[in-house]
Amino acid sequence: MPVLDHFRLDNKVALVTGASAGIGASIAQALAEAGATVACHGNSRPAEATAASIGGNAAAFQADLSSTEGAQQLFDEVTAKFGHIDILINNAGTIIRHEAVDYPFEDWQRVIQINLNSVFQLSQLVGRALIERKAPGKIVNIASLLSFQGGIRVPAYAASKGAVAQLTKALANEWAPRGIQVNAIAPGYIATDNTLPLRNDETRNRQILERIPTGRWGDPEDIAATAVFLSSPAANYITGTVLNVDGGWLAR
Repeated sequence: MPVLDHFRLDNKVALVTGASAGIGASIAQALAEAGATVACHGNSRPAEATAASIGGNAAAFQADLSSTEGAQQLFDEVTAKFGHIDILINNAGTIIRHEAVDYPFEDWQRVIQINLNSVFQLSQLVGRALIERKAPGKIVNIASLLSFQGGIRVPAYAASKGAVAQLTKALANEWAPRGIQVNAIAPGYIATDNTLPLRNDETRNRQILERIPTGRWGDPEDIAATAVFLSSPAANYITGTVLNVDGGWLAR
């Protein structure tokens, strides 16, 4: 097989959570360009625009992953339309900032539910279905630099993303013999709507760029290309890995 064919995703169905904008939308577009049929999930923001921009068989779905029932609803709706899921990209996430001494427990629970619990729930649902079908599959979780660092004023986010990294390894260990690879991407500072306030802060922007060896903010496409790789046959011998896409931030 020609080497570039190992990166094709033809005849695969991919579910991308949090695909309404930013990294998630870029991943959905890239998977479609590689040949996959993409289910685009939106939570508070619908993902119809992403699905429309992709065209073809792409479709939008909406489910509240802050609810314990949201993952099951999303899985049921996607499989009802497409029959099965071959690739799961757990991208949906949220961040709520407070001083740790004042952190409201309801905010803690919301962050943990969206960033960690729903990741496990969807992974379990997709993994179980793949095993029942005796089919190979790929799960890619979006971790964070705060899977490794503590951050400031984000204890729930740091805890959830640290747990995502460990969950990735745990699932990889169990499911590798079943032909299911589970990996994660830890993005660095990426130029999205969520980071616009940081980029507009002249002092903070300068401090961030001085720390990044490549000297630039990442683009959503940097994460999307990595997601295509980890979702493809080219990554069949990679599992349990948290791949830093951070311009060298953690190496500094």
